[in-house]
Amino acid sequence: MSGADRPEWVVREDAGAAVLVALYLRGALGIRPPEELPSLRGVPTAGAADDDEQRLRERQWLAYWAMTVEPQAHPSPVPLELVAGFETLAVVPVEGFDALRTAMTPFAADAVAYARRASERYAQQSRGGSASSYRAYASAIAEHERRVGRRAHSFELNVQVLPLTQRGVWWIGSLTIAVTDGLRGDVAAFDPAIQPIIAELA
Repeated sequence: MSGADRPEWVVREDAGAAVLVALYLRGALGIRPPEELPSLRGVPTAGAADDDEQRLRERQWLAYWAMTVEPQAHPSPVPLELVAGFETLAVVPVEGFDALRTAMTPFAADAVAYARRASERYAQQSRGGSASSYRAYASAIAEHERRVGRRAHSFELNVQVLPLTQRGVWWIGSLTIAVTDGLRGDVAAFDPAIQPIIAELA
C-alpha cells in the first residue's frame, strides 16, 4: 500500500540467526520462560533447575531475549559486547550479565551452527517467494478491511519464521511474532492464523 493519503503497512519476515541462537540457549540452559513459546526442534533441552543461580540466569536471559528480538525497544543502559564464540550473533551488556555469559559460552559452536542452518534453510525456501510472501499478508489485510468496513490502520509487523516444536503464532515482542515454519508454509492454515494478529494491529 502506498500514497501519502493512504495508510501504510510494513511486514518484515525473517528467520533471524540471533533470535535462533537465543532460543537454542533457552533450551540448552533449561530456561522455561516465556512459558507459552514452544522450544526449537532438534535442540537438546536441559532439565530446569529451581535455585537462585537458575533464576538469575533466567532473568538475564529474558533481558537478553528482549534486546535480541526488538533491540530498539529495549536499549541497554550500558555498552554492549559480543559474547566470545558466537561470532556476531550474541550481544549482551558489559555489566550485569556474567551468570548468563558464563553459562552460554560452552554452547557457542553448537548454537551458531544450528542458527546458521535454520536461517539458511528459511532463506532457501523463501528465495524467489517475496511476491507470494507479500500476497499472504495483503490477503489477510484485505480480509480484515472487508470485515471491519474501513481501511487498515498503518502498522509494522516483524515475523520470525522458526522451527518450533508446535504449530502456531506467538507474540514475542510488541511488534514481533514467531510463526512455526510448517504453519508459514501451509497457505490454507496460515491465513486464518495470521488474521487475529492483523486485527489487533490494523
